[in-house]
Amino acid sequence: MSRYIGPRHKLCRRLGVKICDAAKCPLMRRNYPPGMHGPMGHGRLTAYGEQFREKQRTRHTYGCSERQFSNYYRKAVGQSGDSGINLATMLEMRLDNVVYRLHWAKTRPQARQMVSHGFITVNGKRMDIPSYETKTKDAIAVKQNKLGKKIFFELAARREKQGIPDWLNVQRDALQAKVIGQPAPESLKGLFNAQAVIELYSR
Repeated sequence: MSRYIGPRHKLCRRLGVKICDAAKCPLMRRNYPPGMHGPMGHGRLTAYGEQFREKQRTRHTYGCSERQFSNYYRKAVGQSGDSGINLATMLEMRLDNVVYRLHWAKTRPQARQMVSHGFITVNGKRMDIPSYETKTKDAIAVKQNKLGKKIFFELAARREKQGIPDWLNVQRDALQAKVIGQPAPESLKGLFNAQAVIELYSR
C-alpha cells in the first residue's frame, strides 16, 4: 500500500486518534468512526484489532507505507536490545521527523514536503529523501536559498513554545542543527504502544 493521500480527518476518526495536527479536528466533536451508523458504528475490538489499530496509528503518524513500516520492524527485531525501542528510535530519527521535531515545519506532512522539495541539507549535501535515517553527528540545515521563504518566519515563537528534544542541538540564530545522540528510551515510551506493534508482526 502506498502513502495515504485521502481525507485526513476521516482517518483520524477511523483510528480514534488525532494524527492530522489541525487545530479543529472533527475527532474532537465526533469521537466515533465515520459512516452512516454514527456512534453505534463500532463494536468492541479483539486483541488483534487493538494491535492492528495501533500499528495503523503509528504508520500514518510517521507517514510510512506498509512496506516501509514492515521493513522497520524487521530491522528492529534484527538489532540487539528492546525491539520496541529500536523501532521507535528509527521512526524518530527519520529526516522528515527530525525537521518536524526542530519545528522547522508545523506538521510531519509539511516536513516531508520540505525534504522532498530539496529545502534540507545533511552534512552540506542536498537530501530529498524523507525516510533518510539520520545518525549521530549529522549536520542538518535549511538551504541558504530557501531561508527567505514565508514558512520560516514564525520559527522562533514555535521553538520557544514547544521546545526541542535534547538529542538535537540547534543554533538559535540560524536554521542549522546537529544530531548529538539518539532519543532516550524513556522519551520514546509515550509516543505509541511499540509492544503492540511488535506483537502484531510477530504473529
